[in-house]
Amino acid sequence: MSNYFGTHGDRQTAVLGIDTSNYTTSVCLVDQYGEIAFEARNVLTVNSGEHGLRQSEALYQHIVHLPDILQEMNSIRAHYELIGIGVSTKPRNHKESYMPVFRAGYLAAQSIGLGSLAPIIETSHQSGHIMAGLVTSHMDVLPTEAFLVLHLSGGTTDMLRVTKARCDFEVELLASSMDLHVGQYVDRIGVQLGLPFPAGKFLEKLASEWEDQSIPIIPSVVKAGAPSFSGPLTAAQRLQSQGIPDTAIAAAVQRSIASTIEKMIRQAFLLTGIKRILLVGGVASNMAIQNRLRQRFAMDPHGSGPLYFCDPHYASDNAFGVSHIALATISAK
Repeated sequence: MSNYFGTHGDRQTAVLGIDTSNYTTSVCLVDQYGEIAFEARNVLTVNSGEHGLRQSEALYQHIVHLPDILQEMNSIRAHYELIGIGVSTKPRNHKESYMPVFRAGYLAAQSIGLGSLAPIIETSHQSGHIMAGLVTSHMDVLPTEAFLVLHLSGGTTDMLRVTKARCDFEVELLASSMDLHVGQYVDRIGVQLGLPFPAGKFLEKLASEWEDQSIPIIPSVVKAGAPSFSGPLTAAQRLQSQGIPDTAIAAAVQRSIASTIEKMIRQAFLLTGIKRILLVGGVASNMAIQNRLRQRFAMDPHGSGPLYFCDPHYASDNAFGVSHIALATISAK
């Protein structure tokens, strides 16, 4: 480990991570061993009945949240020498990727960096998800080994071929949604069922209340590895218009998502020959979907490999993965 780490005077060293996504303001401080010293996540407020926030609204909420979170962190940070600041500055790890909300985190990182002289390590929101998944799933990956990642969230339904690139990741997009993202499917039907936004955890709870073994069928559509959720959304809305119980609709939505994911994974295994896959993002935290996938691949394991899931606590938006990318970068110097 590099000389950056250890004790500086009476204080140990630590690395800060910041992520300002379209859903959550996240800050995470980890010590030199990767243990969390401080963590805070504030979910952005969305008015009842709405399906999300405009970029300007989300950016404003980040600007409001960050000073309070950082002030709360200061009493903890005082016990550490800050030697690096990781921050997500874009959604994905390519040049054209941009979203204004990430400027809030970057400006906060710059300000802290000027005061502490700690270097800033820029990464992407998606890389943060991948790192959080690797750390919490204990998926061991060799430096040159390619693996698959399925990123499932409100703004992403990406099947990725991933390799490590120094302390970050080199990512090749294999397939993405043809229309709605999986999280948008969940949120739109969830809001229509009267659930708060984002609807994921509320839909999961609602679905758990459906006790009948028979679940209404919503079709799953995947073409050349790319899923479509506009048709399933229409089918779910049709079930509601037919008077099907909300609990049954929620269960049917989850089942359709699991079926879609299964098709995406099996097609990616065939396309790439890679048999290891990590699932990250808020939708991947749904335990009913996880259990269904494990059951399906256990029943028909032909041509498949192990499924790795990010810990549910870190599947949704967070700065834990970003802080670990910064930690790895600093330790490699």
